[in-house]
Amino acid sequence: MWWRLLLLSTLAALGAAAAPLCSPAPSTLHLPDAPYDNFFYSDCNTAVQVVVTSPQSDSNPSLISPRLVIAWPAGNSGVCTYFAPQNGVNGSLSIEAVNSTIGNPLAATYNDSNATSGNSTTPFYGVTGTIRFNSSAILTIPILGSIRTIRDFVEGPSLLQPRIQDAINVSSISNGGALLERLWLDNVTSTHLNFTPASTNVSVTVGKDNSLIFEAGDYIFTAQFNYPQLKQLSPAQVLTNSSTDLIQRDSERTSALSFLSYSTKLLAGAWRFLTYFGRDSMISALLLEPILSKGENGAMEAVIAAVLERINRMDGSAIRDYATWLNEGQYGLYSTEAQCDYKMVDSDFYLPILMNKYFVENSIERIMNLAAPFAGDKNQTKDNLVHLKDGQIVGEWRDSAYGIGGGRIPYDVNTTLMPAALRAIGSLARNNFVNQTHWANLADRYAQVWEDETLGFFKVTVPESNAKQLVSSYAQTISLTGPNQTDTIDGDVIYHALALDGNNNQTQVLIMNTDDCFRHFLLNTTGDQDQLTVFVNQTANNIRRTFPAGLLTDAGVIVANPAYGQDPVYARNWTSGAYHGTVIWSWPLAMMAKQQLSRCETGNNSASHAHIRTPDFCNDAAVYDNAKTAYNVLWDSIEANQAQLSQEVWSWIYDSSNDTFVPTPLGVMPPPPGTASRTESDIRQLWSLTFLSVKRNTSF
Repeated sequence: MWWRLLLLSTLAALGAAAAPLCSPAPSTLHLPDAPYDNFFYSDCNTAVQVVVTSPQSDSNPSLISPRLVIAWPAGNSGVCTYFAPQNGVNGSLSIEAVNSTIGNPLAATYNDSNATSGNSTTPFYGVTGTIRFNSSAILTIPILGSIRTIRDFVEGPSLLQPRIQDAINVSSISNGGALLERLWLDNVTSTHLNFTPASTNVSVTVGKDNSLIFEAGDYIFTAQFNYPQLKQLSPAQVLTNSSTDLIQRDSERTSALSFLSYSTKLLAGAWRFLTYFGRDSMISALLLEPILSKGENGAMEAVIAAVLERINRMDGSAIRDYATWLNEGQYGLYSTEAQCDYKMVDSDFYLPILMNKYFVENSIERIMNLAAPFAGDKNQTKDNLVHLKDGQIVGEWRDSAYGIGGGRIPYDVNTTLMPAALRAIGSLARNNFVNQTHWANLADRYAQVWEDETLGFFKVTVPESNAKQLVSSYAQTISLTGPNQTDTIDGDVIYHALALDGNNNQTQVLIMNTDDCFRHFLLNTTGDQDQLTVFVNQTANNIRRTFPAGLLTDAGVIVANPAYGQDPVYARNWTSGAYHGTVIWSWPLAMMAKQQLSRCETGNNSASHAHIRTPDFCNDAAVYDNAKTAYNVLWDSIEANQAQLSQEVWSWIYDSSNDTFVPTPLGVMPPPPGTASRTESDIRQLWSLTFLSVKRNTSF
């Protein structure tokens, strides 16, 4: 087979021993998303993603540059190289990955030589492929080591750390090629990247400033590092036996899920988040639970084990080379110990919900203590709600600078995650998973107060006439060339603020949003039926209405609409180029599409829900029909955007010629004012694969 031949030829050139043979054949994916071309390769030895970025004819050359990224889940490690045209004409250079003469673009490499690898006895694992330059090019910026180091440059203010960059050695090698190598800060691990001409009529030379100069043509690149690899779960190992038919019916998404699934953890996304994120893993597990494998060595246990291992450090980790750099810089210590993120306030609440769904007490006790003040008699005050940690501007899933507008009291955490976690604690106590059996009733009592009394703090009602004026003004502010949709506003507009106590002295962060999805998915015990009926109805209205009056676009349902915020800061910060702006995320759509209407089905009385009454809104014809219409509008939008659905996030541009919102990669959109750089989306994200499990109910 092509990959074995290329592997053997590469190893022969390296003078290395043969890699352990793998069975079955490697798994490969090619996912183009111009200007990004994504390639995935995995076998029993290694897993790797390669991203080739090349400007398109309509690209902004100040935002999109020719670039090669190679990313390994092992150690959240990688290589990034930027190229520039030698003629100096910005935008004239294009690059592409091309098939070798014997097969696909990528093959694995293996080298057990450790002559330049410090004290390591770990073999070098890597990847090789062929890249083509349409004209002569210069490799201007190489970054070797951690994905976090690469992201600091790509997403931040183009930060390069001298301690890391100065360790890159550049040299010429035989056959007209060049080598870049760097010893990590652990003095053990090395990353190597070499380029060799694919033919004798081109060459790569080392410049005086250690830049690499390429003639136009094809070059073989080989990237490798000597770091222990993770044990990947195959598609058959990730899925339950009853779900393995998805391997054939939905091979692309099951392959992507496998690429992100390992025996010790599930990864958040590729390429930017090839590491553990507690929130992402737990939300994904809750949505994917019907199809994820259970028991020893199963995917569900990998999620729970990873969470429990990091019980006091629930979110993204800085690991290996980046952790060593942080430990040196922050503490003056030489240590490769991982640094974990403690900023988030939402992650704690997912754990008991997930534990209850699948079968730790310090997390549970913390939640009970946090819940008690607000649940006390006449204690339902803003001060007793859950706040972000002091000094932090993020703390839940909208974890970007403008995500919740500087708000201190997040909507989703208080109105859903707290009461849902309390319900789960009550269930765990009743089933003897915790020692405090009195929590069974106490947690339920707390939960009822949080469910019924928190929404009012966030509720926003905009009178019809004012709503039309705000939307019309906003459409002009963003120069929207399509209809402003004010004719669809036929009553007062109701939504719930993203947070309380935001920037610019905003008592409520006035952004219409999709975070209603948490309550629809995680809560089904609300006692205040009038409140539930209004809540379901306003969610349906906001989904049905087209942006800027509501959340719907042809590209999908956006997660934030600033049209109803009176301060100019809203339109300025929540843009179609902002990470949590007027953009589309996949997993909130899955949450929104999953749950509520099924509560109206008389046959939906499982043993665990037999005590739950049918909600009043099911018998309110106007509200029920509105919810059903919104359900079908939502699913029509989901099905129309299958091409984007497994991506992390995407944006849109408005095409006036067709009066449509056209899906567009977020990475090509200009960032909001004051933001250092654009945000590039992962081509595949763990929680964006949840539509493997979430399906449309055609009876609606």
